[in-house]
Amino acid sequence: MAFLTLIIGNKNYSSWSLRPWLALKQFGFSFDEVRIPLYTPEASEQIRQYCPNGNGKVPILIHESRTVWDSMAIFEYLSEMFPERSWWAGDRSARAMARSICAEMHAGFLPLRTQMSMNCREHFPNYEIQAEVQKDIDRITTLWKYCRETYGAGGAFLFGRFTIADAVYAPVVLRFRTYDVKLDAVCQAYADAILALPAMQEWLEAANAETETIQF
Repeated sequence: MAFLTLIIGNKNYSSWSLRPWLALKQFGFSFDEVRIPLYTPEASEQIRQYCPNGNGKVPILIHESRTVWDSMAIFEYLSEMFPERSWWAGDRSARAMARSICAEMHAGFLPLRTQMSMNCREHFPNYEIQAEVQKDIDRITTLWKYCRETYGAGGAFLFGRFTIADAVYAPVVLRFRTYDVKLDAVCQAYADAILALPAMQEWLEAANAETETIQF
């Protein structure tokens, strides 16, 4: 067994699972992966076998004798345990901004989450975007443009080089791709950079190979 194990859900659907999975890949970690298909009668019991004290959801990180659930808790744990990897952006101002936009993504954007659920295998051209979802899209693209213009020198990502913030927003890139969201040049270039990552291509290839379907 690798010294890190990540418990995830379906790659086609589980946006929460993608976040730490992508970060671990980008920061060069080897880890074991346990995939548990979600929304099956046995899913909750299977998840709790790995994390009895958790909330019955993925992702879950197992490191040594410790079990950590929730993607942001996993990121904070990894940044504490492996600070040499520079998980956050460069200076204090950039790190403050990165943490803020990650917290906003983690806690907010409910209309986007519910009406544009992650589905890597599908594509809905000319999808009809409701006003409340458009508001979320506008907020996200405003954040992306501000970060790229203010902190993005030296790389193609929100803070130049890849950070936790990019892992947090990677599922949004996939949602925009699935639902054919039209982006300005700055945001499209950022989305293209995320999609071009070998790790993202690996995730999408695995998602396309999955056979499970969650009807709702």
